[in-house]
Amino acid sequence: MSAAFSRRIPLFLLVGVLIALVIYLQWPEQVTNKVKHQRVVSVKTTKIALAEFKDAVEAVGTSRANEQVYITSKYSDVVEEVLFQDGEAVKKGEVLIRLNSREEAAKVKELQANLAESVSQLNRFQDLYKQKATSQSLVDQQEAQTKAISAQLLSAQIKLAELTIKAPFSGVLGFREISLGALINVGDVITSLDDLSLIKVDFSIPERYLTTVSIGQRIEATNTAYNEDVFIGEITSIDSRVDSMTRTLKVRAKIPNSDRKLRAGMLLNLQVVRKVEQVLQIPESAVIPIENDHFVFVIESDKAVKKQLEIGRRYHGFIEVISGLDMGAVVVIEGALKLRDGVAVNAMESKS
Repeated sequence: MSAAFSRRIPLFLLVGVLIALVIYLQWPEQVTNKVKHQRVVSVKTTKIALAEFKDAVEAVGTSRANEQVYITSKYSDVVEEVLFQDGEAVKKGEVLIRLNSREEAAKVKELQANLAESVSQLNRFQDLYKQKATSQSLVDQQEAQTKAISAQLLSAQIKLAELTIKAPFSGVLGFREISLGALINVGDVITSLDDLSLIKVDFSIPERYLTTVSIGQRIEATNTAYNEDVFIGEITSIDSRVDSMTRTLKVRAKIPNSDRKLRAGMLLNLQVVRKVEQVLQIPESAVIPIENDHFVFVIESDKAVKKQLEIGRRYHGFIEVISGLDMGAVVVIEGALKLRDGVAVNAMESKS
């Protein structure tokens, strides 16, 4: 019997190996399925609601100061005084520089004396004419001479005043281009002056939008220097012609700039706001496109539920929801690719 048992040992071993192999092949699938049913996926969500949706036309334009000039001299002379600094804010009429004016001041005084003498002489002739002691022609001659001297005096006074160069309007000065004691010529640039209290921007839009823009319409402007700021302005004029080459319409807008954040020459990204609506919208990251359909995962009872929806317009990372979702639904915006319908989730609401 011992010999018979010994002969059957290999058979027992073979049966044991087969049983172990079957268990080995079946056990991982059972464990994996169990783990899958128990797996909880962490996702980020947001609650959808009605939000402002802007129908806008986009354009680009270059900013300009409300008023901008280069300050120059009408006369050639030596700079006697410089009364401003680079980048200084000045008021209208504030003196910027004075040129050498001694000769002109002396000429004014001379003409003032000549005018006083001529007026005195004219008065004497008029008294004599009343007494019939002189002729009308002499009175007229003296009167003409008095007027000529008066005109010369006015011209000299104007030239004297123009040797003192003042700010033509309130604004911010640019760099000083002259030095004390320098001889400047007619037309030499002394500095620049910009009125930055208001910014103008010209831009073009396609002619198909002609009927959707009007004077007083709101615009929004952004610039790369101020990523978080939106500058609000309005359209002030619309060109009377459409460019026949580009088929675009030129539009001008003005943007209040009391804090002087904007400077002349900046590139502005513009949006002409045509209509503002309150619509149901979700972030683009929540939508899963499959062929021509669009889906999202909605959280219901801590589980992911796949839903099909109909989408509309897109605006700055958001998509309009036409149908398929109700207001207040909690939608997955991060981690949707790891989900399947019915999977348990650990939902964390997005702060954005």
